[in-house]
Parts: sequence; C-alpha cells; structure tokens
Amino acid sequence: MASPKFLPGLAGARALDADDELASLRREFELPRERGKALIYLCGHSLGLMPRSARGAVSTELDRWAALAVEGHFPDARPKRRRARPTPPAHGGWLDYHARFAAPLAELVGAERDEVVAMNTLTVNLHLMLATFFRPTRERYKILIERDAFPSDRYAVESQLRWHGLDPNDALLMLAPRDGSFELDRERYDALLAEHGERIALVLLPGVQYLSGELVALADYTAAAQHYGCRVGFDLAHAIGNVPLAIHDSGADFAVWCSYKYLNAGPGAVGGCFVHRRHGAAATLPRLAGWWGHDRERRFLMEPKFTPLSGAEGWQLSNPPILSLAPLAASLALFEEAGMKRLRRKSLALTRYLEWLLERELGGRAQLLTPAEPERRGCQLAIRLAPPPEDAPSFVARLRAAGVVADWRQPNVLRLAPVPLYNRYRDVYGAVQALRRTLDA
Repeated sequence: MASPKFLPGLAGARALDADDELASLRREFELPRERGKALIYLCGHSLGLMPRSARGAVSTELDRWAALAVEGHFPDARPKRRRARPTPPAHGGWLDYHARFAAPLAELVGAERDEVVAMNTLTVNLHLMLATFFRPTRERYKILIERDAFPSDRYAVESQLRWHGLDPNDALLMLAPRDGSFELDRERYDALLAEHGERIALVLLPGVQYLSGELVALADYTAAAQHYGCRVGFDLAHAIGNVPLAIHDSGADFAVWCSYKYLNAGPGAVGGCFVHRRHGAAATLPRLAGWWGHDRERRFLMEPKFTPLSGAEGWQLSNPPILSLAPLAASLALFEEAGMKRLRRKSLALTRYLEWLLERELGGRAQLLTPAEPERRGCQLAIRLAPPPEDAPSFVARLRAAGVVADWRQPNVLRLAPVPLYNRYRDVYGAVQALRRTLDA
C-alpha cells in the first residue's frame, strides 16, 4: 500500500524510527542475539520478548519465599528476626496476588474489573468455560467454530462434545473462510445461524484469527448469534495486547486468553478469563469448582459447601502460581506506560509500512492473506509465497540465518508480526530485505 510518508531505503526506515513516540520502550526488553547482534524478531504472535524487569519481579517473590516461607501469603509480612537473605519490599501477600491484575487486564480487554481474572492457562480456562456455558439439550446441542481454529480450541471443543455423548460429525459446525480467501465469511456465518441457530448451543470464535491475523468484529458476531439464543465465547489469545478490545460491550458470555504472546509474560505463562457481569453473581450457574473460587472470607473455614465468589474470580480452582504471574506484572506495567491507543497507532503504521515494502520489494511473490484494510487486522501480516519453497524448514532456517525470526505454518503461510512495544521500522525494513535475498537465493 503506497503512502507518501514512506520513503524507500534504510534512510526511510530511520526517519520513521526518529518520529516514533514509543521508541524508548524497546530498551525495556531483552532482544535475542546471535554473534553479538540483535536478531530481527517478528514472532511475538508466538512468544513475546522478555521484559527486562521480569527478572526483578520474579526475584522479589523468590526473596519473599526465602525470607518468609508460608508467612509470605499475608500482607506486608516481615521476617521476625534478622536473616542473611534480603528482606522483601512492602507487598500485598500471595493470598490476593492475582487481584492486582484485574485492573490492567480489564483495561486491555475492555471489561469491568470483576469480569476478569488471571488464572490457569488458555485451554484449561476454555474447558472451565465450556463446562459452564455449553449445556447441551436434545433441541440445542451444536457448537459453531471457525474451520481454521487454533488446533487446541478444536481439540477442546471436540472433546467436550464427546464428553457429553455427542458425535462431532453431527454436533460440530464449522465456518469456512470466504472463497479464495483466508478471511471469515460473514455471509456464511449468517447462513449457518439461519439454518442451525435454533440447535446451536454455543459459538466460539477468535478475537484475532491466529493464521491470517484478521481482527473479528466481536459485537457484530455476538449479536448475530444471540439473536438465535446461542451462547457466545471468544478466544482472545492473539487479540489481547495486540488490538483495543471491548469485550464487555460486545455482550459475549465469556472469553479466554493466554499471556505469553503479546502480553510477554513468558513461556506457559498464566492466562486469563472474562465472564460477563450478568453471569458473575449467578451462584447457581453450573461450574467446575475449586477452593480459590470459594468465598474468600470463609475459605479457610474448610466448609463442605462451595460458595462462589462473585464475578470471574468465582471460576478459580487453585491458588495462583506466583512465580509464573510475576513476569506478567512486569509486562503490564509497560502496557500502562505506553497505552493501547498509542500502541495501536504505531501498530497500524508498522503493518502499513510492512505491506508497502512487501509490495515494493517482492511484488507478486508475496500474496497478502491478512485483510488489506489496516483497521481489520492486528499487528500480524500473513503472506503466501509464490512459488512456495520446496523445502519449507530449510527456507525458514535460511531466513533465520539471515537474522530474521518469523513463523511458518503449513502449507504455505509466513506470519510476520512487528510488535509496537519493541519492534522498529528498521526491523521491518531489514526483515523484508532478508526475505527478498532468501527468495532470490
């Protein structure tokens, strides 16, 4: 996409970097290096880079554990005697450690604080939500997902259908993309609802489609499904921290996400969950329960009767893994500093620049699979190479040897994600030049 503000060559990229209001945030991340040189990392859609402050965040909890042991659970606990180990700073304690994430996560997904909770991992949370919101009956028992859903979502959905004694060949509906495209087909979606809506119990869709990078209109897809009485959930794994969201206003029943992609909380990091406020106080709503979702004022009375906390917290199972949550705190502080409006503004500019360079440098050798309208995508562009590499693993290895870390998905999709928190325009320029040289070779 040509634009008068984009100038060719490295000088053009440097000029864009000079005007970047978020350029200083790059220094807050550890950059993967090889032979003393930083690699061009465009793989934040798979694993975000490590915030430099993550080490300190984890060390704080390790020091607290060393100094206080079990007393570390309690607010502002202090060692009762002098210890050789460092004394941890003022701290709210581990009992309610997860609560500190409610406000920043609510901000990122566009929800109320009592509607979100940091807990478990994505697919665990998805199973917990399906246990509550997929309640099949003889008349309404089908689940609608996209055909190219992330495999873990499909595995979870099919296993839930079988758990209820249903045959996925009958009970699983799949929304195919538009003909000749990777984009979701809204007309087919409406047609599926018109034909099967009265038998669909649940619709599960992505916030951002993981393969193509398409941004889904949450409110529109939710309203269409709810017109037929369907429950609606979203997988926000590739959306949270990537694009501004308004999950509460969408009216969706629930959403789940991970924190190791755009939220930069580390491999296998603690995920999160949204439950709409209209369900949060429904104590009789079926759920799989655990003691951390029990009334916190009575939690340690060890009562046999489960009384769920109000809001999304009521779906918690166990006390949170503190050492896995600490890096998330480090990353969310950077999101607060940057602000999603500024991040989105830079993200749109980065993908426009990437698209412009791909067209300029590669022409017909790179077909864009992501929607051409910048507002309909996140920070990832997916492209199909023509002709496709005969040996994809070798091609990706050569691209990596050229200094670019990207992601390849079969049969012929290269995913490039310039992340506004830490990627520069020079990264985008360098990646396209390396891709061109690799294809030429």
